[in-house]
Amino acid sequence: MKPELQNFKIIGLVLLTAIISFSCSDSKDPNQDVQAPVTVQTEKSTSPAKGNFFNASGQIEAEEFARISTRVMGYVTSVYVKVGQQVQKGQALIDINNSDVQAKKAEAESGVLQAQVRYQTAEKDLKRFENLYNQNSASEKELEEIKTQYEIAKAQLEGAVKVKNEVEAMLSYSNIKAPFSGVITSKSVKKGDLAKPGFPLLNLEKPGRYIAAVMVPESQIPYIKVDRKVNVLVKSSGQNIAGIVDEVSTSSFNSGGQYLVKLKLDTDNKTTLYSGMYVSASFEGGQGKKQPILIPNSAIVRKGDLQGIYTVSSSETAILRWLKLGKNYGDSTEVLSGLTSGEEYIVKSEGKLYNGAKLNIK
Repeated sequence: MKPELQNFKIIGLVLLTAIISFSCSDSKDPNQDVQAPVTVQTEKSTSPAKGNFFNASGQIEAEEFARISTRVMGYVTSVYVKVGQQVQKGQALIDINNSDVQAKKAEAESGVLQAQVRYQTAEKDLKRFENLYNQNSASEKELEEIKTQYEIAKAQLEGAVKVKNEVEAMLSYSNIKAPFSGVITSKSVKKGDLAKPGFPLLNLEKPGRYIAAVMVPESQIPYIKVDRKVNVLVKSSGQNIAGIVDEVSTSSFNSGGQYLVKLKLDTDNKTTLYSGMYVSASFEGGQGKKQPILIPNSAIVRKGDLQGIYTVSSSETAILRWLKLGKNYGDSTEVLSGLTSGEEYIVKSEGKLYNGAKLNIK
């Protein structure tokens, strides 16, 4: 075959393929490339409350808490509990060497027995002389002397009993028991250590009921009132808990210008709290800053270091707007700039969003 004829056939084949392709593309449905509107749910940006607010930091504490110490000095002979152990009221926790106190107890018990004998003898003598006096067989002076001896014996017995009770109280500080049912949260001694009066040995707390103890600066303390509602953010988990002001300290003598405020927390079984967790309490009013605009974390779009949300245009299309975000408040985040109060933004969509996407707003 001649080269010219072969080239002619190739050119004809290419033209035929192009005509077929054009014919097929021309037969497409003209609406096929038009994407259906994306169904979305929107909200309007608002501040959680009017006016100013300020934050105060603090920690979670158990509402019922005890630092267990002793009033005697001695070596620890036994430690019956471990950190994290559940104990019952009256359960033995620690024993301290009390040989000297035991000796005092024996002495006190002996003193009580002697005083009881003297008292019983004086009581019998008084009854006998009262009968003799009634029979004119004893003088009034003799009766008065017997009454005096009786009162002395009675006072000595009462004194001996008090001494015994004091010694037994000292023994209770060497055989330490749980003052209430709870959990051991810390232990600072072991067997063989020297326990000193006032030195903390164990910490015991009752789980389930917690408070938040926060420090409020002196510029804000005049605005804090008992029974005032407060929002408390647990920093580790992002949980928001409703609180109410329960106690307000009126002195900052030992806290460097910071006033202690205790908040009761409204918790449920789904709220996981532990003593020592850091919290931030948000108080309305005072000399604080304006209430922030908050948006749900689920509505935030993240691309690299950029963060934004989809807003709604006047023609009901999606517009991606980048924002400057601030603090996290649990399920929400503060908007510092890029969104003003009252603007509409998308919180949920049933399809993929992009700039210019047509919207079907519920």
